[in-house]
Amino acid sequence: MNFEEVLKILDTAVFNKANRHLKDVEIIVLQGSWEGLSYDEIASNATYTEAYLRQIIGFSLWKLLADVLGEEVSKTNFRAAVERLYNRYQNILPTEVNLDSSITVENKFVPGCPEGSVPLNSPFYIQRVPLEKHCYETILQPGSLIRIKAPEKMGKTSLLDRIIAHSKQQGYHTVRINLLQAETTFFRNLDKFLQWFCFYVSRRLKLPNLLNKTWDEYRGSIVNCTAYFEDNILSQIDNNLVLALDNVDIIFQYPESSQGFFAMLRTWHEEANISEIWENLRLIVVHSTEDYGSLDINRSPFCNIGLVFELIEFTTEQIQNLVQLHRLDYNQNQVQQLMSLIGGHPYLIRLALYHLALGQTLENFLQTAPTNAGIYEEHLRQLLHYLQINLPLAKAFKQVVTATEPVAVATIPAYQLYSMGLVKRVGNKLEPRCRLYRQYFQEHLLGL
Repeated sequence: MNFEEVLKILDTAVFNKANRHLKDVEIIVLQGSWEGLSYDEIASNATYTEAYLRQIIGFSLWKLLADVLGEEVSKTNFRAAVERLYNRYQNILPTEVNLDSSITVENKFVPGCPEGSVPLNSPFYIQRVPLEKHCYETILQPGSLIRIKAPEKMGKTSLLDRIIAHSKQQGYHTVRINLLQAETTFFRNLDKFLQWFCFYVSRRLKLPNLLNKTWDEYRGSIVNCTAYFEDNILSQIDNNLVLALDNVDIIFQYPESSQGFFAMLRTWHEEANISEIWENLRLIVVHSTEDYGSLDINRSPFCNIGLVFELIEFTTEQIQNLVQLHRLDYNQNQVQQLMSLIGGHPYLIRLALYHLALGQTLENFLQTAPTNAGIYEEHLRQLLHYLQINLPLAKAFKQVVTATEPVAVATIPAYQLYSMGLVKRVGNKLEPRCRLYRQYFQEHLLGL
């Protein structure tokens, strides 16, 4: 038995249980664990930090496998658990299944699972015409900067994936940086963060790491980083570079680094007007809110610069299209019943249609959705947990859900609630994003 054989069986078992395939980063952790490597050793062979692999990927992966295998699974007992699975499945030949294409099992339609970003080949991706077209055209412009903003689970990453894929089709180099992969200690020191930034980009482009030879403490962090990009990255590649920064919100919490980092990005973008080498850099910045905390907005790249796209909810027409893709024979009244509860929120819509396509009745969905017995239990509990550890924010949201009309809320909590996707803006006032949130949080914030 080798890892490739086990991976095929394990991937099939995960798909049968969770209706998705194993992700690339999960396979990296699995293979390293199979070979007896520590998280540090796995991280050293990949472009991820030890903390990210242990705390984010490992935590959810072992929980998933425990559900799949029907026993407790950890990094230490993973191999033994998989060997037991292998013994059960050794006479079964796993079949190749395309995750997000719909499949039919025993003549029953099974839609793609609405987890994470929508795969590039998925029929369930809803284009926001002409948004994608504008993004594709903009990324071809010298020195361009695209900013994608929206609350959580609105489709930012799915759009980013498609801009990156379009860039690759043009022959451009692409580097995607999820800032959640950086050690939080890096954010507390601008110099360390920018060194990690340069290292990560170089590694993804398969360029040598020359930080020890070129980083001069007397030049300052921003000058060092700029020079490194000019001399050791942009001048060493044979085409344009698309640099996509995802989850940049995390650095807003560290003003000692965020102000310098964003000022540097703004300078790079402006340098494209006068410097040919900086024309080759195209930036995509993805974030969830306009609340930059103590960041000086006049020094950030988010002030009157670049092409800005704010993702909005699906329209009735787009939802009807998704209903058809899920093979649900709903009339206009039934679609309106669905939207009256959850609006056009992409994640809430996709999850609802997924369960409805699997056989849940619309009546049962409408009755249970705002409760802990419904399909949104985990989503709603996560939001509630965040509110419970932030009492001022919870009290502000209680104002919103208990009011019969839009209410004014202080600026900071208003931005925070918006970034969580809990509210809609009505001028300078707020109202719940949907009736689902109003009903659930009216009950669960009652004691505040």
